Amino acid sequence: MNDILPASVHLWQRLEAIVRDWLRAYGYREIRMPIVERTELFVRSIGEVTDIVEKEMYTFVDALSDESLTLRPEGTASCVRAVIEHNLLHEGAQRLWYSGPMFRHERPQKGRYRQFHQFGVEALGYGGPDVDIEHMAMCARLWRMLGLAGVELEVNTLGAAEARARYRARLVDYLESRHAELDADSRRRLTTNPLRVLDSKNPAMQELIGAAPRLLDELDEDSAAHFEAVQAGLREAGLTFRVNPRLVRGLDYYNRTVFEWTTTRLGAQGTVCAGGRYDGLVEQCGGKPTPACGFAMGIERLLDLMGATAFEVETPDVYLVRQGARAERYAERVAEDLRDAGVSVTLHCGGGSFKSQMRKADASGARYAVIVGDDEAEARELTVKPLRAQAAQTRVTLAQALALVRG
Repeated sequence: MNDILPASVHLWQRLEAIVRDWLRAYGYREIRMPIVERTELFVRSIGEVTDIVEKEMYTFVDALSDESLTLRPEGTASCVRAVIEHNLLHEGAQRLWYSGPMFRHERPQKGRYRQFHQFGVEALGYGGPDVDIEHMAMCARLWRMLGLAGVELEVNTLGAAEARARYRARLVDYLESRHAELDADSRRRLTTNPLRVLDSKNPAMQELIGAAPRLLDELDEDSAAHFEAVQAGLREAGLTFRVNPRLVRGLDYYNRTVFEWTTTRLGAQGTVCAGGRYDGLVEQCGGKPTPACGFAMGIERLLDLMGATAFEVETPDVYLVRQGARAERYAERVAEDLRDAGVSVTLHCGGGSFKSQMRKADASGARYAVIVGDDEAEARELTVKPLRAQAAQTRVTLAQALALVRG
């Protein structure tokens, strides 16, 4: 779990501002859910035999209620719970988004932390392939807005529950026939969640996985038609994608369309954004049958991909230097007047010589130093010195100073 220091916070803030505008352009509204939920919610929705529930959740017993509680490992289940609890679907289909910290107890490595942050997007009440297409097209637009290159789209379909059950039986037969070649993790998954074997990143397992039966061959007619429509829509939208029949995702609630945006620029943690359909989850959590689709992206991974120079460091417009007894109070009033006019001001505090204050003004990154001494205070004027351009300093009124700074 990491601190986000002031030198990095501006990157987060700029990314968050871009994402808010991007989501507003598509008609998504923000929802904010608590960080702690009842453990049962995640066991029921994510799946009791998934890696997240079995090994990665931060779970504890509340001393007052004796309930088992969990720090949320992902946002979809919490969002669905909130939608049901507050009857939001009675208002019609919902386009929602959220952001914030998630928690998983796993081995920390670059791009993978025990407290990590996500943007999540959920569309509830939409059953057609058009929303699946919209979600992937939205992501493509965001990558363009952020100037990201080398992010590739993979898609697959998991079909309906009946098709998945048939496929599961075929896959188990195949994996058992090659049991001696399975690694320890795959042998464990074989008895709990065999589809997750297909998600193994072990290089020694790839030939075996490549020869496994394909879920695409077991699809029901409706799921096959849905997936064909998704692919046609992506092509119509001009999106390049690859069908990856081994893409299964690690959460039990997915069905039909699943997708991942991946990159080779982040090492082992190559997934930047992922999601898909979860048409049965609302009913599973106690609501009425409701189709739904969503995705989430890791903020840390986006920032790693963008690099530390993605956004300019935010700096004040003015660093206000003050020297002298009369200047102290006058400078404070000047700083407030400048702020009232929309100028960002760092007012020097802590005393020090004029020379040391000017060094701090230069180091602040401000475009101008506004200097207030006793002479300026008596005349109710200011001295404005450009710090980022070759220009002479000038003695001016407050109104003239505002014109210079804004110009």
